[in-house]
Amino acid sequence: MVAFVAMLFATSTQADCIRAPEMDANFCDRNGDLVADLPDDSALWRNPNTLVWAYTPIEDPAVYANLFRPFTEYLSDCTGKQVVYYPVQSNAAEVAAIKSGRVHFAGFSTGPTVAAVNEGGAVPFAAKGDADGIRGYSLVAIVRADSPYHNLSDLEGKRVAHSTPLSNSGNIAPRALFPAEDLVPGQDYEPILSGGHDRSILGVLAGDYDMAAVASDVLERMTKRGMLQVDDLRVIYTSALFPTSAFVHAHDLHPKLTAQLKSCFFDFTFPPEMQQAFQGDAQFLPISYKSDWEIVRNVMDQTTLPDN
Repeated sequence: MVAFVAMLFATSTQADCIRAPEMDANFCDRNGDLVADLPDDSALWRNPNTLVWAYTPIEDPAVYANLFRPFTEYLSDCTGKQVVYYPVQSNAAEVAAIKSGRVHFAGFSTGPTVAAVNEGGAVPFAAKGDADGIRGYSLVAIVRADSPYHNLSDLEGKRVAHSTPLSNSGNIAPRALFPAEDLVPGQDYEPILSGGHDRSILGVLAGDYDMAAVASDVLERMTKRGMLQVDDLRVIYTSALFPTSAFVHAHDLHPKLTAQLKSCFFDFTFPPEMQQAFQGDAQFLPISYKSDWEIVRNVMDQTTLPDN
Protein backbone atom coordinates (compact mmCIF):
# COMPACT_ATOMS: atom_id res chain seq x y z
CA MET A 1 0.00 0.00 0.00
CA VAL A 2 2.82 2.40 0.91
CA ALA A 3 4.55 1.63 -2.37
CA PHE A 4 1.30 2.24 -4.26
CA VAL A 5 0.77 5.61 -2.57
CA ALA A 6 4.38 6.58 -3.28
CA MET A 7 3.91 5.63 -6.91
CA LEU A 8 0.76 7.76 -7.15
CA PHE A 9 2.57 10.70 -5.56
CA ALA A 10 5.51 10.36 -7.94
CA THR A 11 3.18 10.15 -10.95
CA SER A 12 1.24 13.20 -9.77
CA THR A 13 4.43 15.18 -9.20
CA GLN A 14 5.77 14.24 -12.61
CA ALA A 15 2.51 15.23 -14.32
CA ASP A 16 2.61 18.57 -12.51
CA CYS A 17 6.23 19.19 -13.53
CA ILE A 18 6.38 21.75 -16.32
CA ARG A 19 9.62 22.51 -18.12
CA ALA A 20 10.97 23.62 -21.47
CA PRO A 21 11.89 20.76 -23.84
CA GLU A 22 15.59 21.58 -23.57
CA MET A 23 15.62 21.34 -19.75
CA ASP A 24 16.78 18.10 -18.11
CA ALA A 25 13.95 15.85 -16.92
CA ASN A 26 15.25 16.03 -13.33
CA PHE A 27 14.13 19.66 -13.05
CA CYS A 28 10.81 21.53 -13.06
CA ASP A 29 10.00 25.09 -14.10
CA ARG A 30 6.42 25.71 -13.04
CA ASN A 31 6.72 29.51 -12.95
CA GLY A 32 8.09 29.76 -16.49
CA ASP A 33 11.27 31.69 -15.65
CA LEU A 34 13.30 29.12 -17.66
CA VAL A 35 15.37 27.98 -14.66
CA ALA A 36 14.96 24.97 -12.37
CA ASP A 37 12.61 25.35 -9.40
CA LEU A 38 13.64 24.66 -5.82
CA PRO A 39 12.69 21.03 -4.98
CA ASP A 40 9.27 20.71 -3.34
CA ASP A 41 10.69 18.46 -0.62
CA SER A 42 12.62 20.62 1.88
CA ALA A 43 14.60 17.51 2.88
CA LEU A 44 16.39 17.88 -0.47
CA TRP A 45 17.52 21.46 0.20
CA ARG A 46 21.28 21.71 0.78
CA ASN A 47 23.00 23.97 3.29
CA PRO A 48 26.62 22.70 3.50
CA ASN A 49 29.21 24.01 5.95
CA THR A 50 31.75 24.29 3.12
CA LEU A 51 30.85 26.08 -0.09
CA VAL A 52 32.73 25.25 -3.27
CA TRP A 53 32.70 27.60 -6.23
CA ALA A 54 34.30 27.92 -9.64
CA TYR A 55 34.79 30.45 -12.42
CA THR A 56 34.68 29.92 -16.16
CA PRO A 57 38.03 28.70 -17.60
CA ILE A 58 38.08 31.15 -20.52
CA GLU A 59 41.76 31.72 -19.71
CA ASP A 60 44.30 30.01 -17.43
CA PRO A 61 42.33 28.98 -14.29
CA ALA A 62 45.29 29.94 -12.09
CA VAL A 63 44.84 33.58 -13.14
CA TYR A 64 41.36 33.66 -11.66
CA ALA A 65 42.22 31.68 -8.53
CA ASN A 66 44.58 34.52 -7.59
CA LEU A 67 42.34 37.31 -8.86
CA PHE A 68 39.30 36.09 -6.91
CA ARG A 69 41.19 35.29 -3.69
CA PRO A 70 39.99 38.50 -1.91
CA PHE A 71 36.42 37.73 -2.98
CA THR A 72 36.66 34.12 -1.79
CA GLU A 73 37.95 35.29 1.60
CA TYR A 74 35.22 37.93 1.79
CA LEU A 75 32.52 35.33 1.06
CA SER A 76 33.84 33.13 3.87
CA ASP A 77 33.51 36.02 6.33
CA CYS A 78 30.15 37.10 4.94
CA THR A 79 28.51 33.66 4.99
CA GLY A 80 30.28 32.31 8.08
CA LYS A 81 31.21 29.21 6.08
CA GLN A 82 34.41 27.85 4.62
CA VAL A 83 34.52 28.87 0.95
CA VAL A 84 36.80 27.00 -1.45
CA TYR A 85 37.65 28.02 -5.01
CA TYR A 86 37.73 25.04 -7.38
CA PRO A 87 39.67 25.59 -10.65
CA VAL A 88 37.89 23.82 -13.50
CA GLN A 89 39.72 22.98 -16.71
CA SER A 90 36.87 23.18 -19.24
CA ASN A 91 33.34 24.49 -19.70
CA ALA A 92 32.00 20.95 -19.83
CA ALA A 93 33.73 20.11 -16.55
CA GLU A 94 32.17 23.16 -14.90
CA VAL A 95 28.68 22.19 -16.10
CA ALA A 96 29.26 18.66 -14.81
CA ALA A 97 30.42 20.04 -11.44
CA ILE A 98 27.28 22.12 -10.86
CA LYS A 99 25.08 19.24 -12.06
CA SER A 100 26.71 16.69 -9.74
CA GLY A 101 26.57 19.00 -6.72
CA ARG A 102 30.37 19.25 -6.35
CA VAL A 103 30.11 23.01 -6.94
CA HIS A 104 27.48 25.09 -5.13
CA PHE A 105 27.80 28.34 -7.05
CA ALA A 106 29.89 29.45 -10.01
CA GLY A 107 30.61 32.03 -12.67
CA PHE A 108 29.86 30.74 -16.18
CA SER A 109 30.75 32.42 -19.45
CA THR A 110 27.91 33.39 -21.77
CA GLY A 111 27.31 30.25 -23.84
CA PRO A 112 27.95 27.67 -21.10
CA THR A 113 25.44 29.51 -18.88
CA VAL A 114 22.68 28.04 -21.05
CA ALA A 115 24.06 24.51 -20.69
CA ALA A 116 24.47 25.02 -16.93
CA VAL A 117 20.81 26.07 -16.65
CA ASN A 118 19.34 23.31 -18.82
CA GLU A 119 21.64 20.42 -17.91
CA GLY A 120 22.86 21.34 -14.43
CA GLY A 121 19.95 23.10 -12.75
CA ALA A 122 21.93 26.32 -12.34
CA VAL A 123 20.05 29.51 -11.41
CA PRO A 124 21.73 32.71 -12.73
CA PHE A 125 21.40 35.64 -10.33
CA ALA A 126 24.28 38.09 -10.88
CA ALA A 127 26.71 39.50 -13.43
CA LYS A 128 29.67 41.85 -13.25
CA GLY A 129 28.95 45.48 -14.01
CA ASP A 130 29.25 49.13 -13.11
CA ALA A 131 26.97 52.13 -12.65
CA ASP A 132 25.86 51.82 -16.29
CA GLY A 133 24.67 48.23 -15.94
CA ILE A 134 25.94 44.72 -16.54
CA ARG A 135 29.03 44.21 -18.68
CA GLY A 136 28.59 43.37 -22.35
CA TYR A 137 31.04 42.06 -24.94
CA SER A 138 31.11 41.32 -28.64
CA LEU A 139 32.23 38.46 -30.83
CA VAL A 140 35.22 39.78 -32.76
CA ALA A 141 37.07 38.20 -35.65
CA ILE A 142 40.78 38.93 -35.44
CA VAL A 143 43.66 38.58 -37.90
CA ARG A 144 47.30 39.58 -37.75
CA ALA A 145 47.78 43.26 -38.57
CA ASP A 146 50.14 42.34 -41.43
CA SER A 147 47.73 39.79 -42.96
CA PRO A 148 45.98 40.34 -46.32
CA TYR A 149 42.51 39.64 -44.85
CA HIS A 150 40.02 42.51 -44.48
CA ASN A 151 36.61 40.81 -44.71
CA LEU A 152 35.27 37.55 -43.36
CA SER A 153 34.70 36.32 -46.90
CA ASP A 154 38.48 36.49 -47.42
CA LEU A 155 38.91 33.56 -45.01
CA GLU A 156 37.36 30.86 -47.21
CA GLY A 157 39.59 27.80 -47.08
CA LYS A 158 41.85 29.32 -44.42
CA ARG A 159 42.83 28.19 -40.93
CA VAL A 160 40.22 29.64 -38.56
CA ALA A 161 40.20 29.05 -34.81
CA HIS A 162 37.11 28.60 -32.69
CA SER A 163 37.68 28.21 -28.96
CA THR A 164 35.56 25.50 -27.26
CA PRO A 165 32.28 23.77 -28.23
CA LEU A 166 30.07 25.53 -25.62
CA SER A 167 31.56 29.00 -26.07
CA ASN A 168 29.13 31.63 -27.35
CA SER A 169 31.57 34.02 -29.06
CA GLY A 170 34.16 31.31 -29.59
CA ASN A 171 31.97 28.82 -31.46
CA ILE A 172 28.18 29.21 -31.37
CA ALA A 173 27.76 32.85 -32.43
CA PRO A 174 30.21 32.57 -35.36
CA ARG A 175 28.18 29.67 -36.73
CA ALA A 176 25.02 31.80 -36.51
CA LEU A 177 26.42 35.18 -37.60
CA PHE A 178 29.27 34.58 -40.04
CA PRO A 179 27.07 33.20 -42.87
CA ALA A 180 25.48 36.65 -43.30
CA GLU A 181 29.02 37.89 -44.04
CA ASP A 182 29.55 35.24 -46.76
CA LEU A 183 31.59 32.90 -44.58
CA VAL A 184 29.93 29.65 -43.52
CA PRO A 185 31.69 27.67 -40.76
CA GLY A 186 31.84 23.98 -41.58
CA GLN A 187 31.40 24.75 -45.28
CA ASP A 188 33.82 27.52 -46.23
CA TYR A 189 36.28 26.48 -43.54
CA GLU A 190 36.56 23.75 -40.92
CA PRO A 191 36.73 25.33 -37.44
CA ILE A 192 39.82 24.39 -35.43
CA LEU A 193 39.08 24.18 -31.71
CA SER A 194 41.98 25.88 -29.93
CA GLY A 195 40.86 25.09 -26.39
CA GLY A 196 40.32 28.69 -25.26
CA HIS A 197 40.04 32.34 -26.30
CA ASP A 198 43.54 33.12 -25.09
CA ARG A 199 44.94 30.21 -27.11
CA SER A 200 43.08 31.41 -30.20
CA ILE A 201 44.50 34.92 -29.81
CA LEU A 202 48.06 33.72 -29.23
CA GLY A 203 47.67 31.29 -32.13
CA VAL A 204 46.80 34.13 -34.52
CA LEU A 205 49.81 36.09 -33.25
CA ALA A 206 52.07 33.08 -33.83
CA GLY A 207 50.70 32.48 -37.32
CA ASP A 208 49.09 29.16 -36.41
CA TYR A 209 45.66 30.49 -37.44
CA ASP A 210 44.72 32.98 -40.14
CA MET A 211 41.77 34.23 -38.12
CA ALA A 212 40.09 33.55 -34.79
CA ALA A 213 36.63 34.18 -33.36
CA VAL A 214 37.02 35.44 -29.79
CA ALA A 215 35.37 37.50 -27.07
CA SER A 216 36.24 41.20 -27.14
CA ASP A 217 36.66 41.39 -23.37
CA VAL A 218 39.27 38.60 -23.35
CA LEU A 219 41.17 40.44 -26.09
CA GLU A 220 41.04 43.65 -24.02
CA ARG A 221 42.27 41.90 -20.87
CA MET A 222 45.20 40.27 -22.63
CA THR A 223 46.18 43.59 -24.19
CA LYS A 224 46.10 45.33 -20.81
CA ARG A 225 48.29 42.58 -19.34
CA GLY A 226 50.90 43.23 -22.02
CA MET A 227 50.47 39.83 -23.68
CA LEU A 228 50.09 41.61 -27.02
CA GLN A 229 50.20 45.13 -28.44
CA VAL A 230 47.16 46.92 -29.82
CA ASP A 231 48.80 47.12 -33.25
CA ASP A 232 49.62 43.39 -33.41
CA LEU A 233 46.11 42.41 -34.52
CA ARG A 234 43.31 43.78 -36.65
CA VAL A 235 39.60 43.30 -35.98
CA ILE A 236 37.68 42.60 -39.19
CA TYR A 237 34.25 41.86 -37.68
CA THR A 238 32.39 42.95 -34.54
CA SER A 239 28.99 41.63 -33.48
CA ALA A 240 26.26 43.25 -31.40
CA LEU A 241 26.73 43.08 -27.62
CA PHE A 242 26.15 39.91 -25.63
CA PRO A 243 25.83 39.71 -21.82
CA THR A 244 29.00 38.58 -20.12
CA SER A 245 29.53 35.85 -17.51
CA ALA A 246 26.65 34.91 -15.21
CA PHE A 247 27.04 33.92 -11.59
CA VAL A 248 24.74 31.07 -10.66
CA HIS A 249 23.77 28.98 -7.68
CA ALA A 250 22.60 25.37 -7.63
CA HIS A 251 18.79 25.15 -7.72
CA ASP A 252 18.62 22.94 -4.63
CA LEU A 253 20.45 25.18 -2.15
CA HIS A 254 18.46 26.15 0.95
CA PRO A 255 16.58 29.40 0.19
CA LYS A 256 18.10 31.05 3.27
CA LEU A 257 21.56 30.24 1.90
CA THR A 258 20.77 31.60 -1.58
CA ALA A 259 19.38 34.79 -0.02
CA GLN A 260 22.57 35.15 2.02
CA LEU A 261 24.76 34.50 -1.03
CA LYS A 262 22.93 37.13 -3.07
CA SER A 263 23.25 39.67 -0.26
CA CYS A 264 26.98 38.97 0.00
CA PHE A 265 27.47 39.28 -3.76
CA PHE A 266 25.57 42.54 -4.09
CA ASP A 267 27.30 44.13 -1.09
CA PHE A 268 30.78 43.41 -2.45
CA THR A 269 32.87 46.17 -4.06
CA PHE A 270 35.62 44.92 -6.34
CA PRO A 271 39.14 45.74 -5.12
CA PRO A 272 41.37 47.66 -7.56
CA GLU A 273 42.97 44.50 -9.00
CA MET A 274 39.58 43.06 -9.94
CA GLN A 275 38.34 46.36 -11.37
CA GLN A 276 41.44 46.60 -13.55
CA ALA A 277 41.11 43.00 -14.74
CA PHE A 278 37.40 43.35 -15.54
CA GLN A 279 37.46 46.59 -17.56
CA GLY A 280 36.35 48.81 -14.68
CA ASP A 281 33.54 46.62 -13.36
CA ALA A 282 33.17 47.34 -9.67
CA GLN A 283 30.22 45.30 -8.47
CA PHE A 284 27.80 42.44 -9.02
CA LEU A 285 24.36 43.35 -10.36
CA PRO A 286 21.15 41.27 -10.37
CA ILE A 287 20.12 39.62 -13.64
CA SER A 288 17.16 37.80 -15.13
CA TYR A 289 18.15 34.75 -17.15
CA LYS A 290 14.86 34.84 -19.06
CA SER A 291 15.35 38.39 -20.37
CA ASP A 292 19.12 39.05 -20.17
CA TRP A 293 20.08 35.79 -21.92
CA GLU A 294 17.36 35.95 -24.58
CA ILE A 295 19.80 37.12 -27.28
CA VAL A 296 22.11 34.20 -26.46
CA ARG A 297 19.30 31.64 -26.67
CA ASN A 298 18.18 33.17 -29.98
CA VAL A 299 21.67 32.75 -31.45
CA MET A 300 21.73 29.15 -30.25
CA ASP A 301 18.37 28.54 -31.92
CA GLN A 302 19.93 29.66 -35.23
CA THR A 303 22.87 27.31 -34.86
CA THR A 304 23.26 23.61 -35.57
CA LEU A 305 26.34 22.35 -33.78
CA PRO A 306 28.24 19.27 -34.96
CA ASP A 307 27.67 16.12 -32.91
CA ASN A 308 31.23 16.14 -31.58
